[in-house]
Amino acid sequence: MATWANLGLQDSSSPLMEQLNFFHDHTLLILIMITVLIAYIMFMLFFNKFTNRYLLHGQTIEIIWTILPAVILMFIAFPSLRLLYLMDEINSPLITLKAIGHQWYWSYEYSNFLNLEFDSYMIPTNELDTNGFRLLDVDNRIILPMNNQIRILVTATDVIHSWTVPSLGVKIDATPGRLNQTNFLINQPGLFFGQCSEICGANHSFMPIVIESIPMNYFIKWISS
Repeated sequence: MATWANLGLQDSSSPLMEQLNFFHDHTLLILIMITVLIAYIMFMLFFNKFTNRYLLHGQTIEIIWTILPAVILMFIAFPSLRLLYLMDEINSPLITLKAIGHQWYWSYEYSNFLNLEFDSYMIPTNELDTNGFRLLDVDNRIILPMNNQIRILVTATDVIHSWTVPSLGVKIDATPGRLNQTNFLINQPGLFFGQCSEICGANHSFMPIVIESIPMNYFIKWISS
């Protein structure tokens, strides 16, 4: 989850988020190199005395500064396209979870099991335990097994919401009358927090998402209970 003074991305808890982290660092390195180069050139232009009254054109340098940015863009575009295709891939999911956005709470249905559905509301601050997270904890958490492909179907009943869990690299719009899907794999046990990321009305800030990732044998016990 996000912590105080955290200026970077959250620690990844899925292979896809690891790839997104790598791509972020890769792109940032390229941007830093470009920024330093341009800053150096501008500094030199301000403070040196080099002039050439007879220089009217320079085709060689023009070719270089046309082709070089195109090559740099390719170094950003190819990893980006690869990631886009990976994020759309659905890899034989073990469990399908359906998330339905309401004003202002989430409903969940486990499509593989009969009559397993519940609403998930934020716990008000005055009802929180001393170790609870303000504006992030819910009364009913999503329970999912770790190291398994999970497919999530997302929709809404009233306005557009957005089901988002940053540490898993998942952000998908919940649109009334439309069923969107994505998938993820959680590679460690723990609690993963998210929030609605589409402004959806007065209580937009008060419909958090909590996923509890547990080993498969504990998940089977939870399903059976």
